[in-house]
Amino acid sequence: MDIALTLIGLFFVFLGLIGSFLPILPGPITSWFGLFLLYSTKAIPKDWSFLSITFIIALLIFFLDYFIPAIGTKRFGGTKYGVYGTTIGLIIGLLSPIPFGILVGAFGGALIGELLYDSSDTNRALKASFGAFIGFLSSVAIKFSIAFVYLILFVIKLWEHWNVIFLH
Repeated sequence: MDIALTLIGLFFVFLGLIGSFLPILPGPITSWFGLFLLYSTKAIPKDWSFLSITFIIALLIFFLDYFIPAIGTKRFGGTKYGVYGTTIGLIIGLLSPIPFGILVGAFGGALIGELLYDSSDTNRALKASFGAFIGFLSSVAIKFSIAFVYLILFVIKLWEHWNVIFLH
């Protein structure tokens, strides 16, 4: 059972890394669930302080993820249309076959959203869509960093207890 929990936990940690880029999957929370599964094995003693702190960090990042792109958009003079456009563009970019579709979709969606709001001011729309794009990139970088740290913590704990989990 320990091996199954460990492998499923590792799957969730990697899924969390992928989720850092996808708007539909909460990356750090998914990675945290992988850590939780690892600590659910009989081989690793429960450390509720560690699990609580890492969970609070994952939740904080989850909630900040809704504000960071909006802050980037507002800082560059954007509107809610730009934020909504960024999200829609992300999903379309995710499904597109072009390389870096998520990035192109985020910027293009923000631009289209801003132009729908006010098509007469192209310069403002470009500036606002750039802000939405920067906000998106910042959010992804933060989520990916936390998910990557959780992967490292997972690997360290797994390495410490490798013999007990796999060779016992």
